[in-house]
Amino acid sequence: MKTSLLALVAVLVIIIGNLTLYTVDEAEQAIVVQFGEPIGDVINEPGLKFKLPWQNVRYFDKRLLVWDGDVTQIPTLGREFILVDTTARWRITDPLLFLTSVRDEAGARTRLDDIIDSVVRDMVSSTELEEIVRSKDWEVNVEELDDPALAERSDVNLEKQPKLGRELLEAGILKRARDSMPALGIELDDVRIKRVNYIESVRRQVESRMIAERQSIAERFRSEGRGRSQEILGNMERDLRRIRSEAARDAEKIRGEADAKATQIYGDAFGADAEFYSFFRTLESYRALGQNSTLMLKADSDFFRYLEEPQAQ
Repeated sequence: MKTSLLALVAVLVIIIGNLTLYTVDEAEQAIVVQFGEPIGDVINEPGLKFKLPWQNVRYFDKRLLVWDGDVTQIPTLGREFILVDTTARWRITDPLLFLTSVRDEAGARTRLDDIIDSVVRDMVSSTELEEIVRSKDWEVNVEELDDPALAERSDVNLEKQPKLGRELLEAGILKRARDSMPALGIELDDVRIKRVNYIESVRRQVESRMIAERQSIAERFRSEGRGRSQEILGNMERDLRRIRSEAARDAEKIRGEADAKATQIYGDAFGADAEFYSFFRTLESYRALGQNSTLMLKADSDFFRYLEEPQAQ
């Protein structure tokens, strides 16, 4: 009996504790709500807290929260249609006002969609495209560009200095959007443009123009390469003709010197022993006939001179 009573008391204590006790985390702030209406002050200190059983607790994050807007199509001041992707960071500074104005984070994101998207649209539509995509300290030296054709294009002014730049544009968006935040219990920390791109139709035109420009540059390089190739081939042909001419000249010179030397040798041999020289020349003529040659001569021809004399002896 006593054990059952203790168990019943323990269960009642647990139930009452669950209904009356709650904890607040360090990253949270809380408000006690009774019948849908906030009761008391905002609870910012972490720890174990007490409430009445019929009261509820609403928790709100203290940390920075991220808002990501939808990609929006917006015309610039120069009528270029672009896609703008925006993000922002915000925090809840007044949970009581936040609860009564937007109820929860989902409601807050809906209000941020309306406020920030509207401000971004107004600011971008009144700003030149160069101001949106370039920073304030934009600087480029046209003379150092790899593609000198860019400097000759009338639709691209690379030397134009932005008056505001993206940083000041984002600062202006943040300032205007912040004006509506205090009524929501929200503090807007910053707003950033994550990405800027042309719409699909304009992007295709830009891509086609870029392809045409790249092809033009490639053709210019190919033309320069062909010219350089012809120059190299011309130099090679000229050098080849010169080498052949010098080789032919040297060959003729060597051949002439060799013939002169041979003539000298033949002359010296003939002068030393005319009979032996005549015999040697006759043997060379025999060798020149070949094995299968047929030659018809008279019997008293000098060609048979050295063939007949040994028989006569």
